[in-house]
Amino acid sequence: MLKLNICFLVFLCVCALCSADTVVLKEGQSLTGRILAEKKTQLIVDIGAAVVTIPKEDILEYEYTLASSQQKIDANTPQQTKPQPESGKLYRVANLKKTTVEKCVDEFSEAVVKVSSPTGMGSGFFLNEDGYLITNYHVIENETRIEVTVFQKAKNGFEKKKFKKVKIEAINSFVDLALLKVEDLGDTKVKYVYLGDISQIEVGEKVFAIGNPLGLERTVTDGVISTKNRAFQGLVYIQTNADINPGNSGGPLFNLAGEVVGVTNMGYIFFGGLGFAIPIDYVKHFIENRDAFAYDKDNPNTGFRYIQPDKRRNKSEPKFLKGSSKQK
Repeated sequence: MLKLNICFLVFLCVCALCSADTVVLKEGQSLTGRILAEKKTQLIVDIGAAVVTIPKEDILEYEYTLASSQQKIDANTPQQTKPQPESGKLYRVANLKKTTVEKCVDEFSEAVVKVSSPTGMGSGFFLNEDGYLITNYHVIENETRIEVTVFQKAKNGFEKKKFKKVKIEAINSFVDLALLKVEDLGDTKVKYVYLGDISQIEVGEKVFAIGNPLGLERTVTDGVISTKNRAFQGLVYIQTNADINPGNSGGPLFNLAGEVVGVTNMGYIFFGGLGFAIPIDYVKHFIENRDAFAYDKDNPNTGFRYIQPDKRRNKSEPKFLKGSSKQK
């Protein structure tokens, strides 16, 4: 009878292990037990000897048993809900979950493009599937012949597609931003990014940039936010120690959720770890007020430069002022 009870207990233990929920941590450890509750930022798991609370930011993935529909969930994979933009807006926002640089690059790198002109080259990123993209003003400054190169995943790596019919929609030299539209996409489906919220990022938070520094296409560099409000010439910039080099200009600075939090535009070539990006709030304001910065090739004042009036040719004192100085 004793042997029968022992065998029965062993059978129950084996069954419990076989049907246990599994939680895999980012550091490599694996926990088995029963997931009692799933909250927005944490899991509550009964591991037998104790009930533990595990932050989701520490979890790589977790899996429910067959009794719970055997649902395997990546705790940090961005949720591709593809929300529609609000009326009048060209961009999208989404409440994405934080994950790893590798997964974000895999998901969003196709949205990053190379922007070329006869005098230089930089980077940019698509805002939507209609071909609207953001880059730096200085990347296309004084140029109208612009080419955009898209990198799309193929069977053996990436396929490059070049588009030459690129329209300048709006420019603002004061914040170094330009809004472009690729008009000859045809049947090409492009990936796009989601814009983040500058109020949600913190100093020390990990970020990464994708761009084409010195022509080295699709380069990824990572670092942290050194400060989120570095002032230069009356504007505020995000400072990061992620390497930013010529060719990165106009490319996105991502957080670990895959959301764009800034547009890279400055770096010190001989001093590593000093990169700067335009905060995404400036970008949103520029896009939402693009009519005020609309580009018109026939208008010399278009969007960014205001011609000063001619100086007075007659240097003599105006008639209505004559004698006034003597009366004082």
